[in-house]
Amino acid sequence: MKQQEEITIQSLANNEDVQIGYSDNEIVIVDSIQQFTETCNAHVAMNAVVICTSGKAQAQMNGLHMEFHKNQVAIIPQNVMITDVMVSPDFDLKGLFLTNSILRSFLNEKISIWNDMMYIHRQHIVTMDEDEILFYTHFYDMLTLAIERGKENPYHTEIIQALLRSAILGLCGAMKWMLASNNQETHTTDSHFQRFLDLLHSTDVKHRTVEAYANDLCISPKYLTTICKKNSGKTANEWITEHVLEDIRYYLKQTDLSMKQICDRLGFPNPSFFGKYVKDHFGMTPIEFRNS
Repeated sequence: MKQQEEITIQSLANNEDVQIGYSDNEIVIVDSIQQFTETCNAHVAMNAVVICTSGKAQAQMNGLHMEFHKNQVAIIPQNVMITDVMVSPDFDLKGLFLTNSILRSFLNEKISIWNDMMYIHRQHIVTMDEDEILFYTHFYDMLTLAIERGKENPYHTEIIQALLRSAILGLCGAMKWMLASNNQETHTTDSHFQRFLDLLHSTDVKHRTVEAYANDLCISPKYLTTICKKNSGKTANEWITEHVLEDIRYYLKQTDLSMKQICDRLGFPNPSFFGKYVKDHFGMTPIEFRNS
């Protein structure tokens, strides 16, 4: 058996044992995969939504036991360790692997549902009924048709992404229903973490220090970072940066606001500082990113 696999967009796209339906720089659609049957441990570096099409599997995800059966969906956030993998001989799956930036662009304000499911309630398995299976079967057929026959269309990537966004929104609806049905209580640490995420989602100016958020929550910056790391594997600063970058992406790509107007809305002191921040994180100037 292999030791630890690094599961990334590139490793999936370049793996000859994985049947790829579609791939670009931020998304990989897997039609069939046998790699996990040979993997003892795996680091999944991006978000994943996978449907068990046959057989069953069990594993530990960051120490949390998971069992995965036919017609179930496993939802895996980025940067988790999958260990102690055991699968039946007939196990197979279809999967969607996507970067955090494209996931956030798909969900926008509904990212809170994903975060609640993944990091607060730690529910990663959704069981689909017959109607849902039929819906996603037809949806997958339509997606496959768009991938195979639409390559000459100048908006091919946008069409694929629009279809995938619809599927993920449908999944978020199922997750929201699950959370409402279970009505789970969270312990004190999780409550602080959830309050932090709620604050991030609701704050217009997100480009603030960890100390500022901690003060709003009446806890210490060190404690805020600790509970973020414990509940999500990411620091408070990483959460803040992700939200700031998504706001930047939205205002540069989806609006015609000037750089000065965007700076004012997002809390940057001046366009020069804003330009450096964008350059550091996206590798290009705000104008270049807007036009890319």
